[in-house]
Formats: sequence, C-alpha cells, structure tokens
Amino acid sequence: MVRVKHAVSTRRRKKRLLKRAKGQFAQRSKRYRQAQKSVDRALVYSYRDRKVRKREFRSLWVVRINAACRENGMTYSRFIKGLINAKVEIDRKQLAELAVKSPAAFKKLVEIAQATVPAAAN
Repeated sequence: MVRVKHAVSTRRRKKRLLKRAKGQFAQRSKRYRQAQKSVDRALVYSYRDRKVRKREFRSLWVVRINAACRENGMTYSRFIKGLINAKVEIDRKQLAELAVKSPAAFKKLVEIAQATVPAAAN
C-alpha cells in the first residue's frame, strides 16, 4: 500500500480560496479560516445583491422620471397612467434616459400623457 499525502491538493484549495479573498481587509485576506468565512459571506451578499441591484436601478429611474415630469407640470403617477391610456409602450429605463438626455422628446411624451388623462379634480 502507498501512503497518500494531501499536501498538493490542500495547498491548491487554500490558494484558490485566498485568491478569492484578495482585497479583503487585514487578516481576512491572509489567514485561511478568516478568509473562508469572509468569502462565504461575500458570496451570499453578491448573490443577494444581484437581485437588489435591479430594484435599485428601477427606483432610480422612477426618481428621474418623476423629477422630469414635475418640471413639465405633471406627477409621475399621472404620467405613467397617461402613457398606458395612450398605448405608449416604453419602459422606465428608456423614459429616464430620455428625461436626462433629451428633455424636448420627454416633453412631447408628457403632452401625449396629458391629453389622455383628465385634469386633476381639486
């Protein structure tokens, strides 16, 4: 029988994990056990935050659209309702892009939305 030593595979496994821990603070990037905990936690966060990123971007787009709508004398909710009534199918990402890069085109959309939504009953 031959005795099997695991030095090579163990070193390889530890180096792979320490490489993933690069950029971590202090001992988290140097010591294997601390690095292991830190990398596991980082993977959990990265998985979760891939979903969170989508929510945060949509929220940002809504804020930008709302600001542009209010500059043109309309609220966000009335604007979106007006676009739905006018059968204009454009997503919030593109609306936010128009609001920032092309205010004139956005103003046209606001006019379209205003035409389909009745005036506010105050």
